[in-house]
Order: sequence, then structure tokens, then C-alpha cells
Amino acid sequence: MNKNIKESFEKTRIAGSIAAGALDEVSKIIKPGISTGEIDNLCYEFINDHGAYSAPLFYRGFPKSCCTSANHVVCHGIPSDKILDEGDILNVDVTAYKNGWHGDTSRMFEIGEISIKAKKLIETTYEAMMKAIKILKEDVQLGDIGSTIQQHVESKGCSVVQDFCGHGIGQTFHKEPTILHYGKKETGEKIKEGMIFTIEPMINLGNYETKTLNDGWTAVTKDKSLSAQFEHTVGITKDGYEIFTQSKN
Repeated sequence: MNKNIKESFEKTRIAGSIAAGALDEVSKIIKPGISTGEIDNLCYEFINDHGAYSAPLFYRGFPKSCCTSANHVVCHGIPSDKILDEGDILNVDVTAYKNGWHGDTSRMFEIGEISIKAKKLIETTYEAMMKAIKILKEDVQLGDIGSTIQQHVESKGCSVVQDFCGHGIGQTFHKEPTILHYGKKETGEKIKEGMIFTIEPMINLGNYETKTLNDGWTAVTKDKSLSAQFEHTVGITKDGYEIFTQSKN
């Protein structure tokens, strides 16, 4: 591994570990009756206390430090005084920016007892992300990532959102390559050692179509079906991959 790759991995590892730590803290407080604004405050303070900055805050005008997407919200939900109820599911998406590098991750949380359907959706989404990560190594094509996710998700009767994707990340929050979560095997660019990007499938119980609300951010399922998402920042090594945003729990 050359010096530049080694340094980029070391810095992403630090930022990724802070982002994952923020979500570990969320898992300690999340319960019915809490507001998404309280979750945002916790993430902001945790990231700040670790000498990092919440990258979403003011990014292209986004008003908060993290995204909180509940139930049929696909992504980019804006934290507010909205109270979480028993049976809700929630994605919390955080990105820490430290020493000029980003670590981006998201996780699903169950609020109290949730439905069997919701549990199945969350499991399917996590499995799809991990299946895609496990194929990563030099010369795997980007289409293989999308194909792996799509095959697994559709075999479980769910659908893959096509309006949003994973992305390259590093000193810039979003850059090339674009990581689609659907696609055909053996198509697209070959991945190389040193590449850093996110895999972040958004999976719906119903149709894959989405729409964005009038706030310009909140994306929801058109058919109001539940949606789930997980996200890791990963780096490509000579013989495989490293996940930079693993939970310490």
C-alpha cells in the first residue's frame, strides 16, 4: 500500500470511527417519546467533542447535523421536534469531518416493538449491504455491487431505490465514483486499491419510486411504504476491503 493510500485510509479510519461512535451513542438513548431533534443534538455534540465537524450541517443549505428518516422517509429527513412512537423505524445518517477527511455511515433503529414486516425490511437491507461489501476487491466491477444488492433485495420481495446512490468520499464529501445499488454484473468501472466510497442501499417494502417534499430535502416513498437504509464507508485494499465505520458495540 503506497504512502498516499495509507494516509488516506488512516484519516478516513479516524473520521469513520467518530461517525460510528455517534450512532453507538444514539442507540443508548433511542426509545419512544424521544424527538429526532434530540438525536441531532446528541450527534452534533458527540462529533464536536471528538474534535470533528458534522459534515451535513449547512451542506448545500441542509439545516441540521444528521439526517433522521422515519418509516416511509427514504433519506434526508430533517431532525425536528417530531416525537418517535412505539413501532416506528428510523434511519440516522451521520458524517464526521476530521483533519480534512470524511467518514459517512447510517444505521436503522427500532423504536420499541416493531412489526414483523418492518423487521424483515431492516434485515434484508443490512444483508444486502454486507453481501455487496463482501465481494469487494481489486478489479471487481461497480455493476457487481448493484447486482448483488438488487438480486438479494428482490428475492425477498422488496425493491431498491434508484433515485439515490453511494458515492466516492475522502477530502470531498461526495465525488466519483457513483455507486448504484442496482445493475448488471460485469458492467461499469473496475475498482482499484485505494478507492474509498460508500455503499448505502435504500430499500422499500413497496415500489421503488420516491418523491422529494417541498422542503427540498425529505425524500419519501411514493406509495407510502416503509423504507430502510444502512451505510458504510469502505476502502479497497490489495486483497479485499476495509470498513471504516464499524460499530464498536
